[in-house]
Amino acid sequence: MQDYILQRVMEISNYIMETGFTVRQTAQVFGVSKSTVHKDVTERLPQINEHLFREVRKILEKNKAERHLRGGEATRRKYLAEEDLPEKAVNK
Repeated sequence: MQDYILQRVMEISNYIMETGFTVRQTAQVFGVSKSTVHKDVTERLPQINEHLFREVRKILEKNKAERHLRGGEATRRKYLAEEDLPEKAVNK
């Protein structure tokens, strides 16, 4: 594994441990794709540090279990924001 990939895997893993961020949020912070983050923490990390992998996996599983709640909250905010718009803007 190339050094820059190894370094990225460790940085991403430690960041997820510190913040509890989702794959999507982490990808945005590091400027890489969700696929890259997912591959780094599910395929590459176990080869590097098994203990860290187990801890990161717990966070990812928690995030996955909660994602339907975040999606519902986003929809709720969307419709609340639409209620605040003037009537003409909504009926366009």
